[in-house]
Amino acid sequence: MNKWTCSAIPALLIHCSIGTVYCWSTFKESIANTIGMSTFAVGWAFSFAIFFLGMSAAFAGKLVELNIHKSSLVSAICFTVGMLGTGLTIKFFTGPLALILIYLFYGCIMGIGLGVGYLTPVKTLMLWFKDNKGLATGISIMGFGLAKAIATPVMEFLQNKFGISAMFLILGGIYFVMMFLGHILLNKPAGWVEDKSVNDSFKVSSMFKNKTFIGIWLIFYINIHCGLMLITYEKQLLNEKFAGLAVLATIVSVVPSVTAVCNALGRIGYSTVSDKMKDRATVYGIIFLSCILVCGVSAFVSSGYVIIVLLMVINLGYGGGFSTLPALLESRFGMKNISKIHGLALSAWAVAGLSGNNTSELILKNSDNNYGYIIITAMVLYGIAWLIYFLMVKDKAQKK
Repeated sequence: MNKWTCSAIPALLIHCSIGTVYCWSTFKESIANTIGMSTFAVGWAFSFAIFFLGMSAAFAGKLVELNIHKSSLVSAICFTVGMLGTGLTIKFFTGPLALILIYLFYGCIMGIGLGVGYLTPVKTLMLWFKDNKGLATGISIMGFGLAKAIATPVMEFLQNKFGISAMFLILGGIYFVMMFLGHILLNKPAGWVEDKSVNDSFKVSSMFKNKTFIGIWLIFYINIHCGLMLITYEKQLLNEKFAGLAVLATIVSVVPSVTAVCNALGRIGYSTVSDKMKDRATVYGIIFLSCILVCGVSAFVSSGYVIIVLLMVINLGYGGGFSTLPALLESRFGMKNISKIHGLALSAWAVAGLSGNNTSELILKNSDNNYGYIIITAMVLYGIAWLIYFLMVKDKAQKK
């Protein structure tokens, strides 16, 4: 037993599987065309998946604290059933019935697998890497972000070769094997036993009365909300800025992989840097200031290459916000009940999953498809997040 085989490798196996939820843009149009529904209607499946991810994580903390093997198995089963159910639905059904079943399988059941799986390895990683908690969670959560870069070309190949339904069925089987192997390998350090009395005494209401936790929840929510506002319209932003240019096809095919790598690098980079800081919350201050700056430049400089930089910086901060969160929460509230506290914080992800891309839809609908307003709105929200960080999170850390 060592920290790599018992925590890092199984965490990567789990997170590299469930992180493929961010490949949604790769196949959403194919699903819509196959079942005969609009892309807008089908798009709610992704929103539901993120919502159930966050909410299942919020309620799974107690299970994860007491039994990571049970929670990792639940995750593998739910995620696989969601993938296979989506594939079979596309194969045998069309119209509104198919849409409802996709909401059920991809949105609800797979979403539960996402949330439980996302939360399960995190405390185990911090126990094994007790002197480098940011690095540990960064390695795992980097897998979640890197999954898009790895899986996108595979999904495109499978779609073209076998069809959209077969793609889900094939990958469902592959991801089950990966997640089940992670389930078998995942183990806490020898001799570590959870204190059931501490687990039972935890009160959820106490966290939402805590100024620091509320501040962390809010800045985490805004970072995800703004990220989804821009990341889910990545392709459209590039098409608008490079329309009519010979490089358009190359840009649209290459940039998503670049931004996916930035997302992954942000996850391991920002969290690792936080290990060297007196206050881990400083990472969020850096993220918000960099996003404010790049949004400001992008809103007023009409250049496609500036938009590429914008998407890279947003993805770096989006990923970094996720990976730094567990270690930041541990620095404020300790290791006791950290899975439950982390799960509660992830409820912000659930809310952002519903509000992020739908805010962009609303802005576009009321501005004659002006993407500049999305960028300006994000800039304002990042500014609000920086103020919350400074007033509610950073101040609390300094008092300690």
